[in-house]
Amino acid sequence: MAIDIVQQPSVGLSKIALSQTHGENSPYFAGWKAYDENPYHEKHNPSGVIQMGLAENQVSFDLLEEFLENNQEATSWGKNVCGFKENALFQDYHGLLAFRKAMASFMEQVRGGKAKFNPERVVLTAGATAANELLTFILANPGDALLVPTPYYPGFDRDLRWRTGVEIVPIHCESSNNFQITPEALESAYDHASSKNMKVRGVLITNPSNPLGATIQRKVLEQILDFVTRKNIHLISDEIYSGSVFHSDEFISIAEILESRNYKDSERCHIVYSLSKDLGLPGFRVGTVYSYNDQVVTTARRMSSFTLISSQTQFLLASMLSNKEFTEKYIKINRERLHKRYETIVDGLKKAGIECLKGNAGLFCWMNLSPYLKEATRESEVEIWKTIMEEVKLNISPGSSCRCSEAGWFRVCFANMSEETLEVALRRLHEFMDRRRNGQVLSME
Repeated sequence: MAIDIVQQPSVGLSKIALSQTHGENSPYFAGWKAYDENPYHEKHNPSGVIQMGLAENQVSFDLLEEFLENNQEATSWGKNVCGFKENALFQDYHGLLAFRKAMASFMEQVRGGKAKFNPERVVLTAGATAANELLTFILANPGDALLVPTPYYPGFDRDLRWRTGVEIVPIHCESSNNFQITPEALESAYDHASSKNMKVRGVLITNPSNPLGATIQRKVLEQILDFVTRKNIHLISDEIYSGSVFHSDEFISIAEILESRNYKDSERCHIVYSLSKDLGLPGFRVGTVYSYNDQVVTTARRMSSFTLISSQTQFLLASMLSNKEFTEKYIKINRERLHKRYETIVDGLKKAGIECLKGNAGLFCWMNLSPYLKEATRESEVEIWKTIMEEVKLNISPGSSCRCSEAGWFRVCFANMSEETLEVALRRLHEFMDRRRNGQVLSME
């Protein structure tokens, strides 16, 4: 028998519970809801919403399944039952040393061996979301500010602000230079924060960029590092797509820059990494904080007790990432498949009359619909987004949810679906553009 609970509005809740900074009212999350209510299925619901708002990598999942099929001991506690007891009993928050070594080695591998990582500086967290929030708690106080280049990942409003009380001050980047970060934009954001009496604690970049799908050039990284050094603030480099760059020589990690400077001023630099994107394992919730600051490493380890990874997961992934034959094969094939998928969607959009920012990484493209807006406003952008979601039945992420300062840009994900589903999505967009050009009323019939 169900028990009815009468809500008591007079019972108070915390400021966090009542806060509006989670960001769930954003079109980014609204699109997910529309998909959840009517998900596309090739056979059972062919007119449903296709999810193109989820940056998930499924293009190389067969390689992971093949590894597990050939290495079943990785999922069965090794060769004897003793392994079960070792993993089931208490583990301290340092995590398994074998996994931290394997993670450090994998981070080196995806960067082509151009940077070195010490397992003793690897702090394990339950995904990159937890890693970014944990670093924010450590580096800033409530009311302080982090400078973040726009457009940025919509989830940062939740990850960096909601529970920490820290503010995000946008570094406005423009399409005229392909949204690259400039010294002028950095200074402007810093000055704006100062004018609001906010103490700037650091700069957070994503490299490769989400949502741009492009890497940050060495010169720009040098300028950013010079800026944070001059201002005596921190630099967080979120590099969760570093293994998803189509050509490895096009990615430069901040670790590589620090190594070239003999680690001068490295104590202000911190790297976030995860296996959710490059390895396509978001459900495993595996992330890391890698810091060059001893106190940050110590504090992050203490705080990681709130965001641990299960020993079973660590055991399995230590086995997988320690197998160099597998990781070399996976990284190579995954890059090739992502590049092919990227070319498929960009070419398909071009045939429909839609241009994209030139990208070289990630699980998405940055699509430009600004020529088709009624006006160059956020309202016109949201209007066309609603049409695409409700009538074309595609969930894409509008640039306004990424805090883009220019209307008409959209993030479109392509790696979380089959090639056949991607073709359906492109066909729908092509028909949408044809009808729009012809001034016809949209219809999915």
